[in-house]
Amino acid sequence: MVRIRLRRTGLKGQPSYRIVVADKESPRDGRFLEILGYYNPRTEPATMNVKEDRVYDWMSKGAQPTESVTQLLTTAGVLDRFTRFKNGESLEALLEEAEKARAARIENLKTRR
Repeated sequence: MVRIRLRRTGLKGQPSYRIVVADKESPRDGRFLEILGYYNPRTEPATMNVKEDRVYDWMSKGAQPTESVTQLLTTAGVLDRFTRFKNGESLEALLEEAEKARAARIENLKTRR
């Protein structure tokens, strides 16, 4: 079974993570199939970048996200858009919506500082 999960990178006490697709049997920081994005919890607020089109592709092939990745994808709105993708909405429209949401989040962060 293929899982979408976090792979730890960074120094001791300074974790950052890659969101990867890996076989369920491979170790946490072992072999993987593809990098789908990254997550850095040390920034304020946490930084996350995801290739949504690749996430949709892997999930439509049967890849299951772990609990932690499910939480991250839910907060980013990816799982909601994936449900709409399964119901027949076009991929281009969903990716455009995701880009607008990401740009709005960045603008919101700039105005807070």
